[in-house]
Amino acid sequence: MFKVLFLLIIIVPALEIAVMLLFGQLIGLWPTITIILLTGILGAWLAKKEGLQAIRLAQLQATKGEIPSGVLLDGICILVGGVVLLTPGFITDAIGFFLLFPKTRAIGKAFLLKLFERLVRNGNFIIMSRR
Repeated sequence: MFKVLFLLIIIVPALEIAVMLLFGQLIGLWPTITIILLTGILGAWLAKKEGLQAIRLAQLQATKGEIPSGVLLDGICILVGGVVLLTPGFITDAIGFFLLFPKTRAIGKAFLLKLFERLVRNGNFIIMSRR
């Protein structure tokens, strides 16, 4: 897992720089900078909106005595999506918007659920409960 994370830390910024240079050549410097700034602002607004909605839904489920497990996965996807949208770049912006829109977030939630299940099964992730 650490190797994959390390590779992402090296490869993603290099790809982002290449894509930004390509866009800069295609549409110009200022339009590229404007798009990067606008996606950051739009992403922050959307992350706040979706995050507040997830919190309200979790509170509603908790008051009904339900466990808000699906909403917690939504919250993780929204948090990750918001963070990557604040980093400059087109690739991370695409990933961020993918995780923020409810329709496409379902794919991210399914991936997270499989990841958590694998980590628990391998003993790398331990869930403790009080009794």
